[in-house]
Amino acid sequence: MKQSLKQLKRIISAAVLLLTGIAGATQAAGLMTPINSGQSELTLQDHKVKVTIADGFATTTVEQVFANPHAQDLEAIYSFPVPSRASVGEFTYWIDGAPVHGEVVEKQKARDIYEQEKQQGNHVALTEQESYQRFEIRVFPVKAQNSVKIRLVYLQPIEVDHGVGRFLYPLESGGVDEAQKAFWSTDPVVKGQFSFELELKSGFPVEALRFPKHAQFQLEQLGPQHWRAHYDSRAEIAEDGSASHFSLDEDILLYWRLQQGLPGAVELVSYKPDAKSQGTFMLTLTPSDDLQPLNSGRDWVLILDMSGSMSGKYQTLIEGVRRGFEKFGPEDRVRIVLFNNSSEDFSGGYVNATPANLDDLANRLAARSPGGGTNLMAGLKMGIKSLDADRTTGIWLVTDGVANVGETQQKKFLEVIKDKDLRLFTMILGNEANRPLLDALAKRSNGFALEVSNADDIMGQLTLAASKVNHQALHDIEVEVDGVKVGDLQPATIGSLYRGQQLQLFGHYWKGGDVKVTVKAKRGGQPISYRTQFKLPEQSTELPEIERLWAFAQIDELMAEQRDFGEDADRKDAVVDLAKQYGLVTEYTSMLVLEADRFAEHGIEQKNAQRIATEQKAREIRKSQPVVDRQVDKQNPQYNKPRSGFSGGGGSMGWSGLTLLLLVVVGRQFVGMRRRMAQGS
Repeated sequence: MKQSLKQLKRIISAAVLLLTGIAGATQAAGLMTPINSGQSELTLQDHKVKVTIADGFATTTVEQVFANPHAQDLEAIYSFPVPSRASVGEFTYWIDGAPVHGEVVEKQKARDIYEQEKQQGNHVALTEQESYQRFEIRVFPVKAQNSVKIRLVYLQPIEVDHGVGRFLYPLESGGVDEAQKAFWSTDPVVKGQFSFELELKSGFPVEALRFPKHAQFQLEQLGPQHWRAHYDSRAEIAEDGSASHFSLDEDILLYWRLQQGLPGAVELVSYKPDAKSQGTFMLTLTPSDDLQPLNSGRDWVLILDMSGSMSGKYQTLIEGVRRGFEKFGPEDRVRIVLFNNSSEDFSGGYVNATPANLDDLANRLAARSPGGGTNLMAGLKMGIKSLDADRTTGIWLVTDGVANVGETQQKKFLEVIKDKDLRLFTMILGNEANRPLLDALAKRSNGFALEVSNADDIMGQLTLAASKVNHQALHDIEVEVDGVKVGDLQPATIGSLYRGQQLQLFGHYWKGGDVKVTVKAKRGGQPISYRTQFKLPEQSTELPEIERLWAFAQIDELMAEQRDFGEDADRKDAVVDLAKQYGLVTEYTSMLVLEADRFAEHGIEQKNAQRIATEQKAREIRKSQPVVDRQVDKQNPQYNKPRSGFSGGGGSMGWSGLTLLLLVVVGRQFVGMRRRMAQGS
């Protein structure tokens, strides 16, 4: 056990020292203006954020005011990121003082209608997904010497890892979109009021809240399970006595820590408006901590980006490598792969991690100069070659960009690892990293993905990652539900669950009643099962948002298949149909606001407005209610041990400039496990 703890500390220290300080300027959310266009710039007057975290998901509401101080009418274009797994379901534009809700329309049709209405001088607004990284809002007109008000609402499931919850309000863009940088300037400064209000209602006692990068946010504990956070820029006065201006150039991130020693649990939230209607549920399973630590020696492979975009960061990277080398043990081995337009086995295979060898590698790296493009495929292919089946190998891919040379199709990357007996564990840095690709690589290899913001406590995140890598995991997970008919389960294939992780399962049911839930898996190569029973309600009207969350999970799965296997017309139609039915912005659909009488003119039914009204009414009712306990397995506990907790530390370290860190701990250990099955994976 002591050896395992020492190994864990060494891994974390090496990772932090290797990657801390690779810095560069980041872009941000904000109003965009074409560069060198001579176009007058609008002002981001107000930006007000309200977040409610309860019942396993977060609701984020953003209200903004765009002001036009000029003599002519202008169009507002606002660019922003959203968190992964977040579903944009409401977009509202105040026209002549009255709020009008957006309706979901196929993407090209929505853009055509927007341009048509704009040419006619009508009020019109559009929210569309530009890529996996970025969304855009367009509003016309922002009248001369006037302002416009808009509201955006998105939902996202919330997960707790090792007893630590994490909520991200992303604002930074990674700065890897070359076209955007070349043709657009972005103004992230809020000239008037910026406010941030967050309410947390937890089903379990919360010991502490923390904003790593925003210590000025005020915290208030209303009860053991109920907290609030608040910030208003108007309360801050600059040195010259003027009001402080808040800039949307840094992610806002919240951690909360649950009480230690809590048992594993099963939590249920559902929505079923009446006995005759289809019901929707979200089941959250938090396993107990019965995964044993693993012990073995390690090889380290560093796959380093040498492309031109690394020029301003390369020397800092080298210094990080030197410091990271200091934490390697004498029994370790190191291999370095470089890539830009192509890849290079820089170290000539593995070298023993002696001080002399490591110093030589660092000096030779320092003599190199970055340049060229980003051939991610070449780096990955070379990095996963020549792995020793008897040793655990940690492979780190460090890059600040997205693949733009050589192969870029996701399905081709998956083919590279298809027949490899390995596990990929990915750490994704920044809001413009290629999350779909890295998620797919992790999922296909039964690994896991951790997302890391510049606002994260990096030591804490690496502690979570290392804890997972150094313990057994549950593999080949299956969930059986008996007693009532359920269907449309998401995720359709679960795969693996690592130490500290939760399993969230969405699905439909048609009749309430008692259900028996059995979770089957393999631990250390041996079958294991967990069982409980509870009741699905015949009617449940508290949480209509669960329907949108299920729909987005279904869409997410379909889009992953599109990227994995190539575009398919039937899958695209399925995404469009779901998006229209449940009111969601996707890569194929956008949300369009028109003047009230113009919806019918374009044959657009205002179904989303009805759904929004239902959700708003439910939120108002929930607002005045106390914290609700959603645990359903108290009478028949599924787990008989405490869940895994977090007892880590470390200062708050920011990582700027990196938009992608892929931590690939390749489980050749798991190949060896077949020979040493008692240890398992």
